[in-house]
Amino acid sequence: MELHQFRHSAFCEKVRLLLARKGLEATIVEVTPGLGQLELFRLSGQRQVPVLVDGGEVIADSTAIALHLEVTHPEPPLLPADPVARARVLLLEDWADTALARGARLALLQAAATDPVLRAALLPEATPAPLRDLVGALPGGLIGSATEAMRDLLGPCEVRQLHRSLEQLALLVSERPYLEGDGLTLADIAVAAQLYLLKFPACAGAPLAGRGVEGIADNPVLEPLFAWRDRVHAAVGRG
Repeated sequence: MELHQFRHSAFCEKVRLLLARKGLEATIVEVTPGLGQLELFRLSGQRQVPVLVDGGEVIADSTAIALHLEVTHPEPPLLPADPVARARVLLLEDWADTALARGARLALLQAAATDPVLRAALLPEATPAPLRDLVGALPGGLIGSATEAMRDLLGPCEVRQLHRSLEQLALLVSERPYLEGDGLTLADIAVAAQLYLLKFPACAGAPLAGRGVEGIADNPVLEPLFAWRDRVHAAVGRG
């Protein structure tokens, strides 16, 4: 298998968690923005990651990859056999991949606009060191307009909704180990993957590990949520 990815994409993190849970190995192909995405388009018909190449099959989109792996490698299962429980898992996954993903992504972009360490560390791995240093050293004034535009995208109501959702998740996982049923499911993996962007886990490596969005990563109310995320990582072998 080959996984074509951006290292710090939450959806690529979701696929990495899926592969780890299934006990599968894949060669990681880090996609270079621009030229690398043209090559990806020739391979898969689209420029977005993640893309999984499994033998003769090329599967784009993290949900499509999850369903493919569930068919080709059914153990351990990540979707319940019961249709109602399965529907709840898929609804939670869809919420994580849409509403939670949008809030997490924009919150991280806002944080990176004022945090030079985040800005530099989130660049693609192939970024030359001088350019990485330049991006990290950019004064806040030069990116102020971009920050304001992102604030317009993630307004005060959406910020409050993101915080409310995270607080509700923290309460939920403090009462039970899994979001649905008695075992790890696709819902747990999808939510844990989006939390990657809000407070980077140890597997993100230096200098990102432990950093994140101010007001979320350092919020004591959300500590149970990130502790749960880390338990999900440990359960799949990515602690």
